Amino acid sequence: MTDGEEVLLYVYDVTAGLAASLSPVLLSGRKIDGIWHTAIVVYGKEYYFGSGGIGAAIPGTVVGFEPVDKIKLGVTYIPFQVFEEYVNGLAESEFRGDAYHLLNHNCNNFSDTLSNFLVGTGIPSHILNLPDEIINTPFGATIRPFIEQFVTNSPSLERIKREISPEFLQLNSDIEAARNDISNGYRMSEGAEVTTEVDPSVQLAQNLAEAERKEREERRKNREPPIVFKDAVDVHIEFDALVGLIDGKLNEEEQQSLEELHQYMLQDEGSWALGDAFLIFIGRLLTDKSLGDEVSMRCLNVLSAAALKDDVILMLHQDRKQHILMNYAYEVDRLPLPQQKGITLFICNLFENSGSSEWLLYISEWPFNNTQISNIRVTTKVAVNAVLSEDEELRDRGTAIIYNLATKEVKTVVFDDVAVELTMAILQFLNGNPAEAQLFRCLKSLSQFCQISAQDVPQLIQMIGPHPSKFKGQSERNDQLIEEISKRLR
Repeated sequence: MTDGEEVLLYVYDVTAGLAASLSPVLLSGRKIDGIWHTAIVVYGKEYYFGSGGIGAAIPGTVVGFEPVDKIKLGVTYIPFQVFEEYVNGLAESEFRGDAYHLLNHNCNNFSDTLSNFLVGTGIPSHILNLPDEIINTPFGATIRPFIEQFVTNSPSLERIKREISPEFLQLNSDIEAARNDISNGYRMSEGAEVTTEVDPSVQLAQNLAEAERKEREERRKNREPPIVFKDAVDVHIEFDALVGLIDGKLNEEEQQSLEELHQYMLQDEGSWALGDAFLIFIGRLLTDKSLGDEVSMRCLNVLSAAALKDDVILMLHQDRKQHILMNYAYEVDRLPLPQQKGITLFICNLFENSGSSEWLLYISEWPFNNTQISNIRVTTKVAVNAVLSEDEELRDRGTAIIYNLATKEVKTVVFDDVAVELTMAILQFLNGNPAEAQLFRCLKSLSQFCQISAQDVPQLIQMIGPHPSKFKGQSERNDQLIEEISKRLR
C-alpha cells in the first residue's frame, strides 16, 4: 500500500451502448461513445449522487453493471474523518436530492466537486461538459427519456432515494469502527448483541481499514513533525480588536459572517458554521483599503489561529473557485510588513494538519493578473519572500515553511522545480549569520532537496555556495546534516 488513498473515477455508460449505435445516425456521422454516469471511489467505497441525494456502496455495485472505465484521478492525503464530514455537509446543502438536475447539477458535477476536494483537480472535461453538447440535440431528445428513467427509476439506484441513506451511514460507521480497532464483528445499536458472523464485504472493509490505520500510524511515528507557531497570536485579543475596528461598517450579510467567525474560533463550532459568503467577507477585510490596514492584519492573525484547527481544510475548499486567500497571498511582496508576517504565519500554520498541508501543494493552476498560479507556487513565493526578508521574525517563519515543504516528501514532478527555487533562496539566506535553529531547518531542507533533485540541487550548492562545511561545529545535529549533504556534492 502506498502513501495516501488512491482516488478513482468510475465511468458508466447509462445507455448501455445505445449512444454509440444511434449517435452516427442522429448526429450526422458524429459518434458519441456513451452518456456518462460517474462516481468517485476512495477509502474503499463508491460515492455517487442522484435524485435521492448522496449514497455510498461497495465499488461496482451501484449501477448493476461494470464501469466502462476506471480513471485514476490522483492520491489524497485528506483524513477519512474530514472527508466524511465534508460529504455529510454536501448531502445537507449543495447536493441534496432535491437539488439534482439532469443537465446542470448531476452525478458528474458531484464527482467533479469531490475530485477537486480530494486531489485538487476536476474530472475530465469531456465527461463534465457532455450534457451541454448532446442533450439539446435531436439525438439528446431521443435518449433523454431513457436517461431520466435510469436516474429516477433504476432499482439499482433505489437506495439513494432517501436524504442520507442508511447504507451510507452504516458503511461509514463500519469503517470508523475498524479504525478504532473494533475488528470482531461490527457495532450494533445500543443494548444489542454483537454478531459473530460478519458480512464478507464488511469484514473486507474492516481489514483494509485496519491495515491502512496501522500503516498511517507507522508513517506518523516516522514523520518529521511540522514547525508551526501555536502561541504567536492570542485569538481572543485579535478577534476583539477586529470587531472594534469594523463595528458599524458591515452590512447584514457581513455581520452574519462575522458571527460565523466568532462561532468557529471562539465557540469551537465546526467549520460548517461558515456560510457560503464567509470567504467573500474575509476577502473584503483583507483588501478593502477603506477599512484601514489594521483590519487586514487582525484578520490574518485570526486566520493564522484558524489554520491550526483540524477541519480548516473545509474552509479552504470553499475557496476552490475564487481563490481569495491564495490570490491575496501571491502578492505578499507588495504587502506592508505586518501583513507579510500575517500571511506567512497563516501559510506556515496550515502545515499543522495533513489535509491543509496537502492543500498548500495543489498543482492545479488558475489565471491571476495575466499569469498562471497554483497553491504550490503561492506557497513557494511566500516562503522565499519571507526567508529573504530583512525582518528577523519573517525570516524565522520563512525557514519554517521551507522546512515543512522539504519534509513533506512530496511526490510530484513540479516539486523538482520548486526544490531548485527554494534551494537558491536558502543559499542566499545562508550568506548571512543564521541562528542554530534556522540553520538546522535550512540544512535539513537542503539534504531533502538533494534527494528530490539529485542533480540540480548539488550543482547549485557547489556553484553558488556557501559550502555547508562553513557551518561545521555549531551543533551535533547540524554537523550530521552537513555530512549528509557533503556526500552528495561532487
